Amino acid sequence: MNVLVTGGAGYIGSHTVRALLDHGHSVVVLDERPSRAGATLEAAHWVQGDIADTTLVRRLLVDHAVDGVIHFAAYKSVAGSMREPERYFRNNVAGTISVLEAMALSSTRSLVFSSTCAVYGTPERCPVDESTPIHPESPYGASKALIEQMLPWFSTIHRLRWVSLRYFNAAGASLDAKLGEDWDESTMLIPALMKAALGRREPVDIFGTDYPTPDGTAIRDFVHVLDLAEAHLQALEYVARDGESRVLNLGTGTGSSVLEVLEMARRVTGREVPVTFVGRRAGDAAVIWADATRARELLGWRPRYGLTEIVDSAWRWHSSGVQG
Repeated sequence: MNVLVTGGAGYIGSHTVRALLDHGHSVVVLDERPSRAGATLEAAHWVQGDIADTTLVRRLLVDHAVDGVIHFAAYKSVAGSMREPERYFRNNVAGTISVLEAMALSSTRSLVFSSTCAVYGTPERCPVDESTPIHPESPYGASKALIEQMLPWFSTIHRLRWVSLRYFNAAGASLDAKLGEDWDESTMLIPALMKAALGRREPVDIFGTDYPTPDGTAIRDFVHVLDLAEAHLQALEYVARDGESRVLNLGTGTGSSVLEVLEMARRVTGREVPVTFVGRRAGDAAVIWADATRARELLGWRPRYGLTEIVDSAWRWHSSGVQG
């Protein structure tokens, strides 16, 4: 297929671009950032631009006879959204409207949307399946929830077919250590621990030790970025076959506490990873992990990697000296 990937220079986007190319698809990447040349992604056609430019998005869809769109482009920091909610709603929601409008004005009708488990907030029970009520606790999560509420209307009015992938905590890097999360942009737990192990940053803040969990720290479902990339391919093929528009969770079904991840980081790196224990952070859920049964049934998707492989691949990427 001919595929447009918005935000393809980003973390999950770049791994998905690589997977698309490896599977023989033709890829156009639209991103505000420059191309990631040297990251085995040169075969893609790179366009530096803004998803808010509806005319540009429509031209790419038409000129490249795009069959389907994988839409990553968004701001993704929970903490950042608590400081600047207007920035997140403007970019994430209005930017997505621009992409959807461009699709409505062209012949491209297949969409895979990058959503998040942050739409659930703190669920009443775990594991979380797609029937769990959504209750976002940050503007970031709310921006993704608003988009999911828009998508069915574009199905009804413009015959758009879509899959919204609510994935849990993306982590890890390519197994050949050639592609990973950008050194300067990565702020999530595992990249922060890797940088601290290398002595390249201050101690990592551990937000909250008084959660109602066995060790007092928050619990998350960490899923390897390679598994997420594979799910995007499978979802795109599903909608291209006229599959019914659906929301799907992507996670391993196993929750790991922050302290368990810290211990894994120390074991994999063989180093003492400095941390500082601080209070809870606004917008963070206490406990959340996924029930991904629906993705397995509809897409045949199964995560292949666990926490050991996630941390090991992240360590090899961050310690390789490769930037970007």
